[in-house]
Amino acid sequence: MTPRTEERPDTTAPSTLAVRVIPCLDVDAGRVVKGVKFQNLRDAGDPVELAATYDAQGADELTFLDVTASTGDRGTMLDVVTRTAEQIFIPLTVGGGVRTVEDVDRLLRAGADKVSVNTAAIARPEVLFEMSQRFGAQCIVLSVDARTVPDGQPDTPSGWEVTTHGGKRGTGIDAVEWAIRGAELGVGEILLNSMDADGTKTGFDLPMIAAVRAAVSVPVIASGGAGAVEHFPPAVHAGADAVLAASVFHFGDLTIGQVKDAMRADGITVR
Repeated sequence: MTPRTEERPDTTAPSTLAVRVIPCLDVDAGRVVKGVKFQNLRDAGDPVELAATYDAQGADELTFLDVTASTGDRGTMLDVVTRTAEQIFIPLTVGGGVRTVEDVDRLLRAGADKVSVNTAAIARPEVLFEMSQRFGAQCIVLSVDARTVPDGQPDTPSGWEVTTHGGKRGTGIDAVEWAIRGAELGVGEILLNSMDADGTKTGFDLPMIAAVRAAVSVPVIASGGAGAVEHFPPAVHAGADAVLAASVFHFGDLTIGQVKDAMRADGITVR
């Protein structure tokens, strides 16, 4: 397929659209967990309680990822999704273990507004088109867990490869080309998670964000590496339409309001 070339955004200035701040609930066995690069997970609380807290703090959306659903070869926990959705009045994106159009249908009926797909799309990319055709592009998010190609492995054109199963398995698929393919197949957003930066609190992967932003016209959500308020504006300047973080919110390092204040001070429009 030919990469999209229309409506490429200007990444030299902040977006004139309001940038979204999105807390992410990584859930395992009904509890929110967080580690570094998906390793050494520690408990961060109850997803329903945290969801309500973030809604009250002014989060623009909430993302719920069942981080062991694909690894454990099971579906997303519908009961936790339902209870979470009942507590919030902002859009809820749910991912983890989503394999079929029927899975999307169940999650939307359980209260999700959008559904994120990762591993199943690697196995059969056409499922993205099927989901988008059935429910609309606005409901389908392609989650791209990308890392720098490890030493000794075949390189990719961009230098980043897509991983699956919580970053445990490399695919050899170029991350930027995969984002382009997802947009062509009809996804409404790209959730771009840097596995190199995930949980490190050293800042977002700005070159990766810029590379994907230049390649697709759909919104890009930057994820992985947030550790201080100073990390968020550069991600937007690199091309992110939304910024996602987990541990800095879960463990009280930052609040939604502090992040929005920092972006406002940098001339970025927030909600």
